[in-house]
Amino acid sequence: MKTLIVVPARFGSTRFPGKPLTLIAGRSMVSRVAAMAGKAAQALEDATYVVATDDARIETHCSALGVPVVMTDPALPSGSDRALAAADALGVAPEIIVNLQGDSPFTPPSHVAAVAQAALSSGADAATPYVRLTWEALDALRAHKRETPFSGTTLVHDAGGRALWFSKIILPAIRKEAALRAAGPLSPVCRHIGLYAFRLAALRRYVSLPEGHYEQLEGLEQLRLLENGMSIQCVEVEPDPIAIPGIDTPEDVALAERLILQHGDPAEG
Repeated sequence: MKTLIVVPARFGSTRFPGKPLTLIAGRSMVSRVAAMAGKAAQALEDATYVVATDDARIETHCSALGVPVVMTDPALPSGSDRALAAADALGVAPEIIVNLQGDSPFTPPSHVAAVAQAALSSGADAATPYVRLTWEALDALRAHKRETPFSGTTLVHDAGGRALWFSKIILPAIRKEAALRAAGPLSPVCRHIGLYAFRLAALRRYVSLPEGHYEQLEGLEQLRLLENGMSIQCVEVEPDPIAIPGIDTPEDVALAERLILQHGDPAEG
């Protein structure tokens, strides 16, 4: 197996208990993410997917829908730990493990396939996607951060696409911005999308390492890789038509349903 796509689905969210089973336009969130994972697996060579959960209710729900599911230890601290545990529970050793967050039901399958392919072809320890922001989108991000400064992550990378840094502040600072705005519609700011593909050995090392200093300060788990000299390949993707990074509250569910009415349901077709 080249690629295993894992959907971590934990029942006991502090802010939104039972979140994976909540209905969004009549379909559970976990079934929506699993559908995206399945489509991505079909687009890749020698790939499959599985939901990794800590709760029998989610396991029962997935099994009833015919969704592959595996039980993992409730004490695992993160989705990355759960993704590795899923591979071990299945007794497989894929080249690449993709951690597709279980609360991101609108992640396009093309994004998942892109990070898996980047991890396979680049030789990096991990891969992650980003969207290049238009000036209009950058203005909106700046306004959003005035209200919620820790919402939204940006990154900078080298000429070969290897990550240099990720931050909750907007990187890079931009001198002579007016001239750049006049030159074209795209800003130099890259908005990170929280989706990761790891080489198996790199994921094992990552979960064995303690939290990094800057990881703790920024609240960004990917900084642990950079702080320990590991490499992350960044891959540019097209913006998601339904731009919700994740479902964290019941209010997010209502917003998601409104956007489905506007843009159509990506889980269908």
